[in-house]
Amino acid sequence: MPDEPKPVEKLIKTVSCLGFADAAADDPLYKEAYAVGKALAEAGYIVANGGGPGVMRATSEGAKSVGGHVVGVTFYPQDVANFEGRDANNPMDEEIKTSNYLERTLKLLEVGQGFVIFKGGTGTISEFGMAWGLARLYFGHHKPLILYGKFWENIMAAFIANMRMRPEEFQVYRVATSPAEVIKSLEMFEYMLSHEPHVFHSAEKAFEV
Repeated sequence: MPDEPKPVEKLIKTVSCLGFADAAADDPLYKEAYAVGKALAEAGYIVANGGGPGVMRATSEGAKSVGGHVVGVTFYPQDVANFEGRDANNPMDEEIKTSNYLERTLKLLEVGQGFVIFKGGTGTISEFGMAWGLARLYFGHHKPLILYGKFWENIMAAFIANMRMRPEEFQVYRVATSPAEVIKSLEMFEYMLSHEPHVFHSAEKAFEV
């Protein structure tokens, strides 16, 4: 009998989840993030987040509920009063400790080959902006973004209407409104990336001269 073909190795293996740190367990946002973390793990993805509370903890709990693997990228602040830091109740299998907020953000962008970005505050906005900017800068070797929630459509429309944008900046993301759409979007990006030679950019090298 002929040998069975080997399964194709995924390009997108780890998905970094970014979002609001202050979401409580009874917040619909928390429940949505939990469901997405669970769906990602069920689909065979490693879940990464910042190791903190809120959306981060929710995606970890969702992934762990089905035996998924979680990576936390943490920063233990000494003098940053408004940073949430490590949540001891955020379950993770692997912790990557960083020395400052910027390093933590870069490492989150480095660890993931794709991103799910939930509703959040200024921290989430900064992470989204850097992830989107790098995707445009390295278009063709970019890491795709999943923007979770219909509200993102209004935000992206405002960018188109008010900023000076390039066409490729709107080819690196998809808006998803359910865990199933997140998985479908990742599968679509996987298909697109696998049909051309693709080496993901390095977030750390982006800052080298």
